[in-house]
Amino acid sequence: MIAAMETAPALFPNLLGLRAWRNLPETVRRMHGDTPRVFAQGVADVDGSSHPLARLLRRLLGLPPPGMQQAVDVCIERQGTRETWTRRFALGQMRSTLHADAQGKHLLERLGPITLRFALHPDAHGIPWHVDRAWLLGVRVPTAWLGKVMSRSGERQGRYAFDIDTQLPWIGRLVAYHGWLEIVADDG
Repeated sequence: MIAAMETAPALFPNLLGLRAWRNLPETVRRMHGDTPRVFAQGVADVDGSSHPLARLLRRLLGLPPPGMQQAVDVCIERQGTRETWTRRFALGQMRSTLHADAQGKHLLERLGPITLRFALHPDAHGIPWHVDRAWLLGVRVPTAWLGKVMSRSGERQGRYAFDIDTQLPWIGRLVAYHGWLEIVADDG
């Protein structure tokens, strides 16, 4: 009976472990918890290179184009340990699917034709996400091509906060967005 209570049915609690999960700020636990559906609204600043390849990649991957103070809506739909995130920015929409890898140790995020593998390193302030592998149409992308991806979800001034910055070799900043969200509805 105790073992059953120690295993959470949701993606992030399973990946992080119960102790790390409990140490996260409440807003992070609400956003990454186990309710079947979460809807949040907020604001994001989006930046990105004007390089033609960067613009093309953003379009192919459904990443938002640059723009300051964009309204953003996020809908998270959960089915067990699989999540679909739909992010609607004022200037575009981005959808991805998240689930654990076969070993249950890494987070996989599929965004259009690319799948990213993240190692999650929670602390008392939130969750830094570190990309350590990627696949394009199922073919592993060489590590040197991954560039620098910095991602963190946490809490700032009582709100869920996010900071993402993706820089690729040869083109520079593919996309960077940071901002905040407030949960306006959750089924739970």
